[in-house]
Amino acid sequence: MSDFPDVMAHGELTEEFPDIFWVQGTVRMAPGMLTPRNMVVLRHEGDLTLLNTVRLDEDGLAALDALGQVKHLVKLGSHGMDDPFYLDRYGASRWGCPGVTSSSITHRLGEDVFPVRWAEVFLFEQTLGGEGALLADRDGGVLLTCDAVQNWPDTEGCSLLAKPITLAAGFTARSPVIGPPWRRAMTPKGGSLRGDFDRLAALSFEHVIGAHGKPLRGGAQAALVATVQATF
Repeated sequence: MSDFPDVMAHGELTEEFPDIFWVQGTVRMAPGMLTPRNMVVLRHEGDLTLLNTVRLDEDGLAALDALGQVKHLVKLGSHGMDDPFYLDRYGASRWGCPGVTSSSITHRLGEDVFPVRWAEVFLFEQTLGGEGALLADRDGGVLLTCDAVQNWPDTEGCSLLAKPITLAAGFTARSPVIGPPWRRAMTPKGGSLRGDFDRLAALSFEHVIGAHGKPLRGGAQAALVATVQATF
C-alpha cells in the first residue's frame, strides 16, 4: 500500500505544440474545493520531461509511456505532490530551483545543463521561495510556468464551491493573470516582484501554459506585458 496521493479526475494527454503535451487534472484545495491543475510533458529525442506533475490513471500512464521514456521531473514552483509517484515508477531525475531543499532533487535549474535543448530556463530572483519558468522554442515560443503566470478564461474544472471563490480571488480578471495568492505569498515584505516580471515579459513568446487554467495561444507576450502593468 503506497502513500502516494490518489489519482484524481483528469483529461487526456494532448499535443498542444510540437513535442509539448499537456493534460488537465484536478486538485482538492479544501473539502468541496476542487480546482484544475495542469501537467506539461516535453519530448526530446525520445526522452520525456514532466513539469508540474499530475498523477495519471492506468490509461493515462499507457498514453504517457507511448510517447517515450520518462527521464526527468521539473519542480518549477510549489507543485510536486505527485513527483514521488513518478520518481518511484520511473526512477527519474528531479530538477528544482536553487535554494529549494529536498533530498530528491538531483539537478538545479540554471546551474546544470537542462536536458531539453530547445527549452531555456528562467529563474525568478526576487521571490521569497524558489520559482522558475521555461521558454520552449516551439511555434514562436511557449512560456511554461507554475503558479506565477496562469490563464483562466473561465472556471471550467472547478467544483461548485470553488467557482465563486476563484472568481472573487481574481483569477479570471485578466488573461493571463499573475496568480494572486502566489504573488502575496512570494513577495518580500515591503518589496516587489515587478523586476522579475519585467524580465519575464521581455522574453519572446507567443503562448503560455501555466500550472492552472488553460493554454493561452497567441499574443501571450503582449498580454503579459499588459498584465504586468495593470498588476504593479
